[in-house]
Amino acid sequence: IATKSSKMQAVRYHGAKKPLTLEKVPIPSADNLGADDVLVKVEAAALCHTELHFADGTLDLGVKPLTLGHEAAGIITAVGSNVSPDRIGQRIVNYYYVGCGAESCRWCQKGEEQLCPALKAEHGFISDGGLAEYMVTPSRNAVVLPDGLDMVDAAPIGCGVTTAVHAAKMGRVDKADTKSCLVYGCNGVGFGLVQLLKNVYGIAKVGVVARSEAKRSKALELGADFAVDGTMDGTAVSAAVRDHTDGEGVDVIFECVGRRETMDACVGWVGALGRRGHLVLVGYHAGEEHDFRCHPIPMIVYEQSVVGSVGATLEDLKEAVKYVGDGKIKTVVDSTLPLDQFQVGLDKISQCSCIGKIVCLPMCLPCH
Repeated sequence: IATKSSKMQAVRYHGAKKPLTLEKVPIPSADNLGADDVLVKVEAAALCHTELHFADGTLDLGVKPLTLGHEAAGIITAVGSNVSPDRIGQRIVNYYYVGCGAESCRWCQKGEEQLCPALKAEHGFISDGGLAEYMVTPSRNAVVLPDGLDMVDAAPIGCGVTTAVHAAKMGRVDKADTKSCLVYGCNGVGFGLVQLLKNVYGIAKVGVVARSEAKRSKALELGADFAVDGTMDGTAVSAAVRDHTDGEGVDVIFECVGRRETMDACVGWVGALGRRGHLVLVGYHAGEEHDFRCHPIPMIVYEQSVVGSVGATLEDLKEAVKYVGDGKIKTVVDSTLPLDQFQVGLDKISQCSCIGKIVCLPMCLPCH
């Protein structure tokens, strides 16, 4: 059990446009845990584009220094006074939102903590996260993993799969009424969406748009019905999508890129989104050059809707774990790295040269 004097490695953020660093910081003391908290020995932590957004200043939530990482899986090693000691030794994946829990907070009362305006914690965003050897989280946030699920495969569930589960709900995907969907930008979340739409919702036609031929091939391998080359201009992309949908466009688009040209391809008179279609905005980039803009007339005439989707609920995570445990979704892992090589992984993400998630192993387990 960790002691107050013990040190651990952690990936630290010190402010916008400053290099992320690997530092030795105190291990959270098992003796000082909150009554409802658990101490988790992190076995695997996935990297996300979010870490790049912190580094380049796209995200600046005003908290520093901070341990990053919101996709972590590990083993409970100690528990607070209100938590059953039976939890020690459980293999878990972490839910990274901790809402205020107030009776007056309608979002917490509905279980939608990702919208709580007074979060107590958000691991890897405003409170220390999982790119470290240990982390502290409320017991309720530590969701037990199925037996036999490897920690490397489990860590990406915490964002890559949960974000997909939540986005599908925000897009009003319906087994009976939704006939076609498009995933625009395909990697961690995108691969999760493809499998969710095909294997859980049973959508007849699911397409992807990706710049990488390897990612398009992987999406097809995972069940996508068609793949469009994202290196084409937006007009050509939307035309290709309409060609695959008998000229109608799709019922739901999950926009996971967030650039002007990709959003433009989705909307308008001849955009990829069809009549009464739902455009779900998942990805984002900073700057006015990537503002979402659309003339209202096509959206009015086609009765289309646009909605954002952020994070996930705790129930979304539990669903995601079940889907992975049941074999309906498989996380896609590009590679693993020791924690001290996290920057190599982030550089690979920045260059869009990974197929799936890059997972860091804080305890220096064998990498592949």
